[in-house]
Amino acid sequence: MLKNYVVFIGILLCSQPVAAKWFKNSFKVMGTQAHLQFWLDDNSVDSQQKSHQLIAAVQAEMQRIDEAMSPYKATSELSLINTQAAQKPLVISAELFQLLQISEKISQLSQGAFDITYASIGYQYDYRQKQRPNKTAIKKALSAIDHSAVQLNEQKSTVFFSHKNVKIDLGGIAKGYAVKRCLAILKAAGIKHALVNAGGDTGLLGDRHGRPWYVGIKHPRAEDKMAVELPLINEAISTSGDYERYFIEDGVRYHHIINPQTGDSARKVVSVSIIGKDPTYVDALSTTIFVKGLAAGMKLIDSLPEFEAIIIDNEQTLHVSKGLRQQ
Repeated sequence: MLKNYVVFIGILLCSQPVAAKWFKNSFKVMGTQAHLQFWLDDNSVDSQQKSHQLIAAVQAEMQRIDEAMSPYKATSELSLINTQAAQKPLVISAELFQLLQISEKISQLSQGAFDITYASIGYQYDYRQKQRPNKTAIKKALSAIDHSAVQLNEQKSTVFFSHKNVKIDLGGIAKGYAVKRCLAILKAAGIKHALVNAGGDTGLLGDRHGRPWYVGIKHPRAEDKMAVELPLINEAISTSGDYERYFIEDGVRYHHIINPQTGDSARKVVSVSIIGKDPTYVDALSTTIFVKGLAAGMKLIDSLPEFEAIIIDNEQTLHVSKGLRQQ
C-alpha cells in the first residue's frame, strides 16, 4: 500500500511544479475548505471547457450532499429526520438510507465507538461560543446516545427513532462519502489522476502523473508543521484531530469528537489518520479509532487488513499500524 513512506504529516497540493494540463480549484462547502486537482488528457480547444464542467460538477455534488445531510440546514433531509423520525417511521432517500446502514455497520464493528446519535448531546456544544453542556445535561441525554435506537426498515426505506430524544449527525462520515462521490464523477469522465479533499478527508485517483501524491498529516500542536508526509497512490486518507473545532476551559480541551459513552470529548489521543481504498469507511474509521484510543484502536485496525492507521497519542508520540510497520 505505502512504499518507502516518509515518517515526517496537512495536504501538500502543490509541492511540485504544476504541468499545463493540471486543473485546480478550491471552494468552501460542508463547513470546510475543499480542494480539487486533476489531470486532463485532452489537447483539444475544448479542454478548458471540459475542465470547467468537471469543476462545476464536483462543486455541485458536494453542495448537494451538504444540502441533504447538514444538521445545520433546517430544510435538509437529515434535519427532517431529526424532527420527525421519533414520531413515526419516515420514508427517506435511498442514498441516505444506505449511509445510515453503513453507519450502523461501523457502530457494531466498533462496539459503539462510532455512533451518529452522539448528536443527542453534541448539539449542545458550541465551539465558537465556547459553550458546553453541564454534567446534568449530559447525564440526561446519555440514554438517547444509542445507535440501536435508529431503526431501519429496508423493505420500506424508513427510519424510526425508538427514543424520543435521539438526534443524529453524519459529521463523522458525510465528507468521506462526498469525496467518494466526487471521485466517481471524475472517474466516469475519464480522469485517471485526481485529488479531492474536504477538510480532513482526501481521496486520490491514480498517482500524480508518474509520481505519488504526497499527503501530509498536520502536527496536532503546531499550526504550521506536519507530523508525517506520505506518498500515496489510488488511496483515501482521513484525519480526525482534537485541534479543528475546540475551545479550552480551565485547562481542559473540549472538541467536536464526542465519546458516545460519556457525552464528553474523547481525550485518549490527539490525532488519528486512517488509510484505505474507500473514503466513506476511512472517514468513519478515523473518528472510531480516535474514540477508542491507542490500544483498542490499533487492535481494531490490525484486524482490518484493508486499512492502516497512524495515531498520535497525548504525549505526541507517533504510532503506526501493523501493515505500515512491515513496510
